[in-house]
Amino acid sequence: MYRVFVKSLIVAMSAIVPLQLHAQSDKEISYIKKAERIHKSVITIDTHNDTALNFNDPDATRTVAKGQVTFPMMSEGGLDAAFFAIYIGQGPRDEASNKEANFYVADQLLRFKSYVENSDLARIAYNAEDVRSNKRAGKISVILALENGYPFGKDISQVERFYRYGVRAVTICHNYNNDICDASMDSVSEHGGLSPFGYKVVEEMNRLGIIIDVSHASSQTLADVLETSKLPVVASHSGVYSIKNHKRNLKDDEIRAIAARGGLIQVATGRFFLSNKPKSEVTVKDIADHIDYVRSLVGIKHVGIGTDFDGGGGVVGMETAAKMRNLTIELLKRGYSKRELRFFWGENLLRILRAHSK
Repeated sequence: MYRVFVKSLIVAMSAIVPLQLHAQSDKEISYIKKAERIHKSVITIDTHNDTALNFNDPDATRTVAKGQVTFPMMSEGGLDAAFFAIYIGQGPRDEASNKEANFYVADQLLRFKSYVENSDLARIAYNAEDVRSNKRAGKISVILALENGYPFGKDISQVERFYRYGVRAVTICHNYNNDICDASMDSVSEHGGLSPFGYKVVEEMNRLGIIIDVSHASSQTLADVLETSKLPVVASHSGVYSIKNHKRNLKDDEIRAIAARGGLIQVATGRFFLSNKPKSEVTVKDIADHIDYVRSLVGIKHVGIGTDFDGGGGVVGMETAAKMRNLTIELLKRGYSKRELRFFWGENLLRILRAHSK
């Protein structure tokens, strides 16, 4: 009798466990399907990658692994648009070096622009309506950007020159001070924030409608920009200092100040911005933790994503642009509504683009 009871119990348990697993699987599938529907219906924008130089010269040796973004990958991941930055590290600031930097960036920008214009998959977007119309047409939107204002040198006319080339956002410095401002990673406070020339650059970017990107800027530079700019600013790829102590991350008062002026904090995906855990343990959940923090502090209308793909970004579960939906799935699991995800993924940034349209 005892053996019969045990056998019956085993049979009953074997029937229950698969049902539980099946129910869990169905729930996961429902998140996947919901994420797919959301990505089809909303605008999705990544505010920073470093892929353009790789498209221009795929055989060049880089300091980080490349290949996280292609137009087919973006389509696969449900990513409609991205800011493709032409990056240049900070070099000497004498006249000859400034001219060399200017030539290099202009050449790379025009080569990449030509690459996009000859693509069947993507179009350049200069404003919010371009992004919307490109989505309706089934095309990827490429928004042109510069990472580092170094190519401007001390020549204010260069700001308009690059605008006419199609640039719609500029990270005003990189890791080290330039003639515009002090940078967050530099050990010396050279200008005490914006330089006198830097104030002119901010005013000129406002006049033209170029988004001021304050990722990489020092705290004092950020304060000066916020005081001076008449338009909202964007931290295109930054993290939360309260979660990860990193000079590139934003403190709570800085996040509040950016949001108070209508700006955006776009969470980066580089492990070094997100967590102290080993690289193999940093996942989409860590990105979501930073997004949660910003949302709780200043609201959903001031947060988005700036992957920094091909520049050090990417985590387990979101290694490339082909896996962007995994972030949506994680946010859905945390209770984010479709309305919140619409703001997070694109409407916030489209608002910024509209504010900068002349």
